[in-house]
Amino acid sequence: MKASIFYRAAAILLLLFAVGHTLGFRQSDPQWGVAALLGSMRSIHFNVQGFTRTYWDLFVAAGLSVGVFYFFAAILAWQLSRLPAESLRLMRPVGWAFALCFAAITIVSWRYLFILPIVFSILITVCLISAAWLSSKKVFHVP
Repeated sequence: MKASIFYRAAAILLLLFAVGHTLGFRQSDPQWGVAALLGSMRSIHFNVQGFTRTYWDLFVAAGLSVGVFYFFAAILAWQLSRLPAESLRLMRPVGWAFALCFAAITIVSWRYLFILPIVFSILITVCLISAAWLSSKKVFHVP
């Protein structure tokens, strides 16, 4: 198989993950019993470096930042899928850093989140590791 296939699969998964995360991270179920907590997060204001913020502001900023990162990662994976094999081989450190980043996200997801982000993280990590592995192989040109 070619690395480009795995990078494209990762790009599609990352795009779905980005959309799902960005649209869903602020959702809560009344059965969770967090209404009072969410109310407190929204109503208690404090000053940070000259800005008045709430914990809800910090929560939203962190969630949106993750969504932006996933969108960027989807674009990066798609762009890597378009590179020739020799260019990918020269970019081994980038491919492996990308894969290790998502391996770390998988560990965080496993420890702190739930099934959907765990599954997405695992699938993306497998795609990125496969792509990095295949990109590291020597490219032979047949005359």
